[in-house]
Amino acid sequence: MSQPVRIPDGFVEELKARIRPSDVIGRKVKLTKKGKEWVGLSPFTNEKTPSFYVNDQKRIFKCFSSGTGGDVINFIMETERLSFMEAVEKLAEEAGMQLPKASPQAVEEYDHRKRLVAACEAAAHWFEDRLHASEGAATRTYLEGRGLDPAAWKRHRLGYAPDDWRRTRGHLHAEGFTDKELVETGLIKESDKGGEPFDFFRGRLMFPITDVRGAVIAFGGRGLTPDAKPKYLNSGDTELFHKSTVLYRYKAAREALGAGEGGGLIVCEGYMDAIALAEAGFGHAVAPLGTALTEDQLQLIWKAGPEPVMCFDGDRAGLGAAYRALDRALPFVEPGRSVFFVLLPDGMDPDDLIRARGPMAMREQIEQRLPLSELLWRRERDAEPLDTPERQAGLEARLMTACGQIRHGGVKAAYERDLKSRLRDHMWALRDAKRSASYRKGRPGSGQIPADGEPAQAELKQGPPPKLRGLGTVVMAVDSPFLLAIGAETLAACALADPDVTKIRDVLLDLANAGKPIDRAVLTAHLTQTGFMRAASLLKEYPVTPQIAANGPEAREWLIALEQYVAAGRPGQEIPGSGMDDASGAASTSPSGWRRRHQMVAERRALKARMNEAAGKRSDS
Repeated sequence: MSQPVRIPDGFVEELKARIRPSDVIGRKVKLTKKGKEWVGLSPFTNEKTPSFYVNDQKRIFKCFSSGTGGDVINFIMETERLSFMEAVEKLAEEAGMQLPKASPQAVEEYDHRKRLVAACEAAAHWFEDRLHASEGAATRTYLEGRGLDPAAWKRHRLGYAPDDWRRTRGHLHAEGFTDKELVETGLIKESDKGGEPFDFFRGRLMFPITDVRGAVIAFGGRGLTPDAKPKYLNSGDTELFHKSTVLYRYKAAREALGAGEGGGLIVCEGYMDAIALAEAGFGHAVAPLGTALTEDQLQLIWKAGPEPVMCFDGDRAGLGAAYRALDRALPFVEPGRSVFFVLLPDGMDPDDLIRARGPMAMREQIEQRLPLSELLWRRERDAEPLDTPERQAGLEARLMTACGQIRHGGVKAAYERDLKSRLRDHMWALRDAKRSASYRKGRPGSGQIPADGEPAQAELKQGPPPKLRGLGTVVMAVDSPFLLAIGAETLAACALADPDVTKIRDVLLDLANAGKPIDRAVLTAHLTQTGFMRAASLLKEYPVTPQIAANGPEAREWLIALEQYVAAGRPGQEIPGSGMDDASGAASTSPSGWRRRHQMVAERRALKARMNEAAGKRSDS
């Protein structure tokens, strides 16, 4: 009687690595996130206090009320009364893995795969060793110049492929691997001219690429000389590796996310960006392998977390990559599963930004991420001028076509409502801008400018008069709306001398609180429709303010300027009850002066409060 054939080694481990336990178990047990774990009521006992825990990082569950525990396969066996093979078959189908045929040939294929993985692992050790040898000196200098120390090299298993045609091949021969195996891993190539096989990677900084279990299955190599073509070279597709289905750093990033990094991976464009992010504290960063994001990669990303952040370089190519990722993700969005976008400033990539401005600058960019719907709106709105009814209709058609790509009915309907609302608001703003432009030119044959526009033009012609000095500070928040994230409350507390400047401020905050898009056209349309014509004209006529960097000193100076108005009540007036303009007796016009003014008022108010409290106690006694 023949013995039953086992499932080949590695299949079960790969299956468990592809499945997040909380996803499977969460369909049977209502789970709540608690720190690094999920907790719920036991499915095995009738308990009222949760004692059932799931840990995605360790890939286990534990039920303290019944003593049951194990991996996701054990859970399926226990809850559905299935055999081990039946549970594996059920989960394999869910993970999109084909269950290997129970035959000696299947076992042999898996054993062969193990040999190929071992060859890649041996190559990774070899490249790491060469980095620390004399021949790796130039590569070490390059890495140090990128801000990476030896500890980082070790964490990411960076290496160096010798600049030689056959040294890697010779070393791996000595480790017991054949040319056939090395060709199958992509580490060497057969000669087209009938000569000996030669090393595929030569004279390059090496990045090991791992599968979902962390096994090395391929490599990326960066050229270190100006004439290196291509600059980045990846292993070709092999039995182990298909670049459209793999993400660089996926296992490490998923573990970091499970350890509390947030609600989704950060997806950037390249190896060095992913490493720079990880070293700066963003351990949940991954990168595709030199190609546009694929559907398989997107599904991997969503397995790790429901709301990943796609982080792209701040140039034309980066914007194009963001749009391609948007189109790839759009059909698959659904409740609890979407994508956010970060478009970095000044043509920078994540590595550039972190080295130039620090990790906090990167964190600020991530905090200001754009929802998929916002990027979609901006792309279609800016695709062409909207100066004719036909082009405006074209915008609506493009938006509705994009919505039609969404497969989930509820999300599709929500997108249609949101985009139609944006379109309606934008069209109102365009009509108002056109109407105002015609007013500024004067009515045909009249040679006159309407009175609504005249005061603002006259008032602003020589610069804002004293009563309008708060206008520029308010307009900065209109032109750079991200400032509201740091100063909305302070702006709300400002005492502004002119009622129409105050109205602009109030409308700005109302729109921000309602989650509406903010720009001059939208605010101007709202002010016009509600009858505040001078306020609308002031906003329209005020010169465009310079764009402010989120982490730059201008943002802090803007906040201090707001504090001036909060502290002094009116610009240019004395501090109430102080008998002076500021600590020096001079007008408070500098940020440091504004700060001193604010501190003095706060101190006086605190002193007055203490005196009132003391007086109250005396009267009580």
